[in-house]
Amino acid sequence: MAATAEKRTSAVHVAREYLDAFIVAGLVALFLITFVVRTFYIPSGSMEPTLQIHDVLLVNEFEYRFHTPQHGDIVVFPPPTAPIGTDQRTDFIKRLIGAPGDTLRIHDGVVYRNGQALVEPYEKQQPNYELEIKNYGIYVDGAALDTTQANVPPRSMWQSPDRIPAGFYFMMGDNRQNSEDSHVWGFAQLHGKFVAGPLKGETAGFTGHAFLLFWPLDRFRILK
Repeated sequence: MAATAEKRTSAVHVAREYLDAFIVAGLVALFLITFVVRTFYIPSGSMEPTLQIHDVLLVNEFEYRFHTPQHGDIVVFPPPTAPIGTDQRTDFIKRLIGAPGDTLRIHDGVVYRNGQALVEPYEKQQPNYELEIKNYGIYVDGAALDTTQANVPPRSMWQSPDRIPAGFYFMMGDNRQNSEDSHVWGFAQLHGKFVAGPLKGETAGFTGHAFLLFWPLDRFRILK
């Protein structure tokens, strides 16, 4: 009888240890989902071929609290405009091409950052427009973006007439000829309020860095 009771006590201890482990794992997962990581569903083809429609990603919401976004990051963020054809504001996902202090030019389909042509194996096709950051603005095919329609800061916020101002980022989709991005709606902002464009005064910021494509499983991989 004593041996049987001892076995039952041992089994209860083992069960409690497993239960405690599951509870801790569940709490850690809840913390990560709530404060660190979120999922993001790809609704359009603007990031093809890197990301396909219906792909599901994991986005690190904590990373940019510790360091600034980097060139080439795939970023989820609220844009300074609503998507074409709707008044609903939803997060966009684009690649970070230009950071504060950079010069940027697009000529004959090639992106030049700080005078150097970018090697971009991820792009689906080259952009079919000319672009240059100059004279405190973003010029597309020779015309400056309208600050009532695009988030281009006033001259007082620029540190140089031809370099991206502090706190602003130039974003592009990999599907260059099918992407509503910074060549249309101006700069994304890391923090604060949008300073120009149709959503002037609305909260700006970066939601996070997309770091893992986890669905569908046959496309599972780490993203830069």
